[in-house]
Amino acid sequence: MFKDKKVLVTGGHGMIGRELVEILLNQGANVTVADISPNTNLTRVEYRQVDLRFFDQCKDICKGQDYVFNLVGIKGSPKMCAEQPADFMVPMLQFNTNMMEAAMKEGVEWYLYTSSVGVYQPAEVLKEDDVWKTFPSPNDRFAGWAKRIGELQAEAYAIQYGKNNISIVRPANVYGKNDNFDPKNAMVIPSLIRKASEQDVLEVWGDGSSIRDFIHAKDVALGMIHAVKNKITEPINLGSGDGVKISSIALAVSKKFNKKIKWLTDKPTGDARRVFDMSRASQHGFKPTISIEEGINQTIEWFLANKDIIDKRFNAFNNEEK
Repeated sequence: MFKDKKVLVTGGHGMIGRELVEILLNQGANVTVADISPNTNLTRVEYRQVDLRFFDQCKDICKGQDYVFNLVGIKGSPKMCAEQPADFMVPMLQFNTNMMEAAMKEGVEWYLYTSSVGVYQPAEVLKEDDVWKTFPSPNDRFAGWAKRIGELQAEAYAIQYGKNNISIVRPANVYGKNDNFDPKNAMVIPSLIRKASEQDVLEVWGDGSSIRDFIHAKDVALGMIHAVKNKITEPINLGSGDGVKISSIALAVSKKFNKKIKWLTDKPTGDARRVFDMSRASQHGFKPTISIEEGINQTIEWFLANKDIIDKRFNAFNNEEK
């Protein structure tokens, strides 16, 4: 499907993007990567360093593309969500609106929009069709609404212009190589790995009882490919469908580094439970391939082998390349 096709991956320098780019290249695509970070070691791609807050740059990179995978987004800890909500919401509204509008104006054949687990209200199981019956979690109010607006924008094109050529994926808690390992604003797995490598005692926020659905970045990339290849236009969850306690993750990481754990029960932990219903994705033929145990081991190995570059990625919360 992608052989000799022109494929644009925005956010292609990031964790999921790198996995996706590798898959597309192996399938014979002519890949353009657009990212705010300068290129470090991506090869066999056309690289465009751009700022997607500006529509003219979005329109320029969409010219002549057959497929667009829009992966641009901002990830952060519950602390960052609470303290810097504008740093989440405003850029994401700009990314979403600009890229989708540019792709439609440039006649892109198919477009993939990356939504988020943040669109959901807390529930025992998160089902795709329940999103619009509720509001996003208070812990994800700003980022969650920004991602919901992107989904509405896709629906608006379908209604007004008959543009039913947009896939929407909602990844769960994503982790893997090339993640953000800054403990000040990273997600749980990379944050724990970084702290375990540097602290005498691993400090973990909360009591470990929160439950999350984790998926490796490579599996997310495979899910994105699957959605586009099968022209899936209804939103689909990309997760494991299995709930894992944060205490289990902390224990696994602490064991690898031979560290004891100190629970900081006075710190924020986010929602008590976030686990996806994977029925729809399964019906469409998607199933993740990397277990949480294997994925954590791979991530730790990559982190230890690449400690010299982990602080050189673009950081949305201080607006600079470290």
